Amino acid sequence: MSGLFRLGQVLRGSAGQYVITKQLQNTVWLATNHAQELVVIKSVKGHFRVANERDVLRRFSDRSPYIRPLLDEIVEPPEPTTIVLRHLDSHLWQASGERTLNRKELKYVSRRVLEALQVMHRDGFVHADVKPDNVLVNYSSDDSDNRFTDVQLADMGSSYPEDHKYAREGAPIGTTIWRSPETLLQLPWDTKTDIWSFGTLLISLIYGGHFNIFYPPGVKFDEPEFEVEVLKRQVQFFGPFPAEYMEIADNDTMKVVLWLMDAVFDKRKPFQYITEREICKKDKEFICWFMKLDPRDRPSADEILAHEWWREPDES
Repeated sequence: MSGLFRLGQVLRGSAGQYVITKQLQNTVWLATNHAQELVVIKSVKGHFRVANERDVLRRFSDRSPYIRPLLDEIVEPPEPTTIVLRHLDSHLWQASGERTLNRKELKYVSRRVLEALQVMHRDGFVHADVKPDNVLVNYSSDDSDNRFTDVQLADMGSSYPEDHKYAREGAPIGTTIWRSPETLLQLPWDTKTDIWSFGTLLISLIYGGHFNIFYPPGVKFDEPEFEVEVLKRQVQFFGPFPAEYMEIADNDTMKVVLWLMDAVFDKRKPFQYITEREICKKDKEFICWFMKLDPRDRPSADEILAHEWWREPDES
């Protein structure tokens, strides 16, 4: 991997200096601060994504302990925009793949993700990329029945107000298998798209093992029909679309919606009928309550946080 920074390079920020120690991705590096603590450096040349993340984090960092904070901004070199973020041990995709979360862990991490979204949604901001990879965690040092301490929602590069032109125009966002039906159909989206993605994340955590219920078997993510096959899976488990969907979809989109429902008519697998050996009844009822194909039928983060599911015993 080549990149903007070299190993050992010193970056100067407004609050301190940072030494690059490792490149993690094309746009992400590990570094150490003056106290030899690990931090994350993020930068990309010729794109507004990092600057947008900086602006979003300036707004929300201090308003929720469940949003990964902006620690600093690099001033030398001055270009491109480079931000310093908190480093955490891992993310939920890795943690869930290593060992399925128990009931206590499941509710612990999912509630914190939803509380982070609650803060953003109250200001009309859409995270737009909710998925296990973007939920960072620190591990507990003891042998308790909850292996997590900190839980923080990360990656705000695609986060925008719901009245932004990207939202109004239905611009593509996020990763296909975590996207809501309206975003796959390129309809306008708002905070309710995060609710769908949160539900998809919750189902994934219940199953564990890098499972995603909407991943179409036998189709690779880079194949042209992948998005359509994901939509089919969404309709199979949580369909059909209500008749009122025509109020938010144009004629061409409604043709696609009707075709989708016809394509899966005899292949439906209603989520509520999944065996209790896989998902307990209380979880199915909770998830079915907010996983609605029409975003207007989904409850808000506030309403979901008030649900009795959070107060029920941890046993399945």
